[in-house]
Amino acid sequence: MTDAAAPPPVPADLAAVAAATERFLASARRTTDADLAGLSLLPGWTRGHLLTHVARNADSLVNLLTWARTGIETPQYPSPTARDADIAAGAARPIAEQYPDNESAAARLAAAAAELPPSAWSTPVRNRQGREFAATAIGWMRLQEVEIHHVDLAAGYTSADWPADFVARLLPEVVAAHGMNAGDRLAFEVRSDDTGFGATIGAGAPGTVVTGPAHALLAWLIGRGSDGLTGELPDLPAWR
Repeated sequence: MTDAAAPPPVPADLAAVAAATERFLASARRTTDADLAGLSLLPGWTRGHLLTHVARNADSLVNLLTWARTGIETPQYPSPTARDADIAAGAARPIAEQYPDNESAAARLAAAAAELPPSAWSTPVRNRQGREFAATAIGWMRLQEVEIHHVDLAAGYTSADWPADFVARLLPEVVAAHGMNAGDRLAFEVRSDDTGFGATIGAGAPGTVVTGPAHALLAWLIGRGSDGLTGELPDLPAWR
């Protein structure tokens, strides 16, 4: 007779989320009202839109943690329309409102994660696109939001500042996602000149090789520029 399976541990990603959030908030703290009106790296979004989105994303993940804790379905966002309206409504707020909003939303998310019983981390939930996953993935979702949008804030934090372990984990995931959506596009190879990572995206022999630091390859593959890369860069589909 064997013991019942132990509940999954609290995800280690939460510590990384806390550290990334502190870095993001430090950049937000230095942002002025004039900065907020300037464009972020996301087309059509000001820095005010971006800061509002990051805060509301934290609250949306609190909803998923509530679902995992209670077993009662709690959508990530009430609707796509409501999500977009909240971002638009909050974008023009001054930094005196934007900064504490982000700080409070991050604190609510951390508290909700701390309150979740270990057994509840295996509860299946769904994101706004309808994809189902265990609640253990929520920390990794948030880490990507904070790290990528920190770069999008265009406040001095670049892909070169991403932690190496973040890049090492996300780059293969992004490569795999591009591979699944390659269709009949010409295959190409990506090759990191600092970590040794390499992969071919698409079927058949690669027609070109894109080389550069791992962080630069990741940034390019998710639509954040091509600085630091060499080789003929193929056109990529819009990143989700």
